[in-house]
Amino acid sequence: MTETLSYDAKLELFDVNRGGCALLTMPSPTGPKRILIDCGNYRGKDDVKWSPGRHLQSMGVALLDVLFITNYDEDHVSGYEDLLEHKIAMACIFGNPTVPPEAIVQLKTADGMGRGIATLAASMAERKKLGHAENFPAIPGLGISWCCNSYPEFSDENNLSLVLALDILGIKFLFTGDMELAGFSHLQQTYAPFKTMVGEADILMVAHHGQGSGICTDLFEQHGCQPIVVVISDDYRQYVSQQTTNYYVSKAKGLTDFRGKGPRSVLTTRKDGVITFTFKDNGCVIG
Repeated sequence: MTETLSYDAKLELFDVNRGGCALLTMPSPTGPKRILIDCGNYRGKDDVKWSPGRHLQSMGVALLDVLFITNYDEDHVSGYEDLLEHKIAMACIFGNPTVPPEAIVQLKTADGMGRGIATLAASMAERKKLGHAENFPAIPGLGISWCCNSYPEFSDENNLSLVLALDILGIKFLFTGDMELAGFSHLQQTYAPFKTMVGEADILMVAHHGQGSGICTDLFEQHGCQPIVVVISDDYRQYVSQQTTNYYVSKAKGLTDFRGKGPRSVLTTRKDGVITFTFKDNGCVIG
């Protein structure tokens, strides 16, 4: 029996400390399709408080149609082992395709190889060896586009982030991973569609968890990025460079009301917890 959804699409942005994890669920003629963007988990002082595999299993989900990895860094994939432990199958795993699995290991060896990224690299190597085709499914109402800088022209994982654009029933979300100024500048110069992706973004997931190194003024001043709202997936403020909220407030149109508490231009998982975009009847409720 095909599962019936009570909405036309739902995008959930989870609170995973200073990391990333978002789940998109959409109906299709063959049943709901599910896309996970990054797979960080929420780690408390002594243990993991929330994990993607456990969450999906609790929903009765055993298959992800796509797992997008926006950055080959531990905070974006710390829950990958948890997905495997809870027997969540992945039809497609897609990150920056210019970075082979062995290069991920080389990139991370210098600054520490976490268990999540090590396990992901091993999985990607095995899938590559088996000739697994990492193809996206066609989902009605969803458009997927992406771009990235190339390895080894760039050799740091932040500027090798995957920039992912999702057009969900006409509302455009832009995930920028941990891209920094040098990476943004290079994309502007080398990939013409990047400017359109930026200029059309309705919801901007800002780079590098709101740190100053992820700010690229050209996105706003040259390419017309004026999102409805800016979202930051962040932990408590560990660095002075995280104090960028006022800058992003000045660049967003803003919501007239968020959760009945008045207008907001910047949402953060640190302050707001799980942030949900629910699409139904040609509208979208942000809560």
